[in-house]
Amino acid sequence: MSTPETAPAPLRLGTRGSALATTQSGLVARRLEELLGRPVELVRIRTEGDVKTGSLASLGGTGVFVTALREALLDGRCDVAVHSLKDLPTAQPPELTVVTPEREDPRDALCARDGLTLETLPRGARVGTGSPRRAAQVQAARPDVELVDIRGNVETRLARALGPDADLDAVVLAFAGLSRLGRTEVVTELLDTVVVAPAPGQGALAVEARTADLTPGATLTEAFAALDHRSTRLAVLAERAVLARLEAGCAAPVGAHSRVEAGELQLTAVVARVDGTEQLTHSAVARLDPQDAVAQDDAATALGVRVAEALLADGAARLAPLVGGAGEPRTAESDDVAARADVAPLRAPLGTDDPEGA
Repeated sequence: MSTPETAPAPLRLGTRGSALATTQSGLVARRLEELLGRPVELVRIRTEGDVKTGSLASLGGTGVFVTALREALLDGRCDVAVHSLKDLPTAQPPELTVVTPEREDPRDALCARDGLTLETLPRGARVGTGSPRRAAQVQAARPDVELVDIRGNVETRLARALGPDADLDAVVLAFAGLSRLGRTEVVTELLDTVVVAPAPGQGALAVEARTADLTPGATLTEAFAALDHRSTRLAVLAERAVLARLEAGCAAPVGAHSRVEAGELQLTAVVARVDGTEQLTHSAVARLDPQDAVAQDDAATALGVRVAEALLADGAARLAPLVGGAGEPRTAESDDVAARADVAPLRAPLGTDDPEGA
């Protein structure tokens, strides 16, 4: 008499508990189920950023939505974690490995009453965002509007502009989050990246596992390799290298947008004054070796550093709070040593923008 096979234990996927986070994590969970041939269950982890109120910068900014997930991963409460990539500090702890599924549209979206666009908003219109980057660039494009700092989940923010008790004329959110939530009908304008450069890594997800679990030939290792999207990986490597070289935290208005096109990696980055009165932009291109993935990664990182160095040379440090603008230029090697020596691995000092702003 044959013994029935035991069903495989579910893979535990750690996620924040917000609607946006669980929706994003659910997309990854379904893909992992296909790749692994086993069930995946969501494990909701409460983070510091979910518990506390106030602006992102006042909470300490970087890592407030990431640290608890990483701790749950390292202590075995979950097997995999999903983050919005732009939430991750740029210094990656060696005991954890990240892959990047294909990116959603990285642009920011204006969600305004009466179908208004950024150009047609009336003088003095009140525009809500929790991101200094968005606020600075919107203010640069429309100096006559009033920017209002907001917090809350996506629906709470939308209600501020589109609900029956609305007190704002518009809010700015990432299109990617709205798309994943099935709420693109609220978008009145997709903001061109020339006008509002997105946060480094915006629109991309980061799927993270314990490095020790990703052994050669393991099923999870193969699934992670299948999840990783090469063009997305290169684009976000370049964007996050800008952030790392500038040493810009969540309070610094820094935007970056990169894409692969015709064998080249194109990158544009912006550093702005918080009040939007001045901003610097620099663009550059790197050729990609089609036969060498490691060389592609190196080229993407080098491109980001080169663009950041150009911004610093043009005076970016006088516009925004950039640690990287002081003293001697830091190499990738010295940054890595500093990260290991000076920073607790789960609280590396870099990251940017407004997590629940999608």
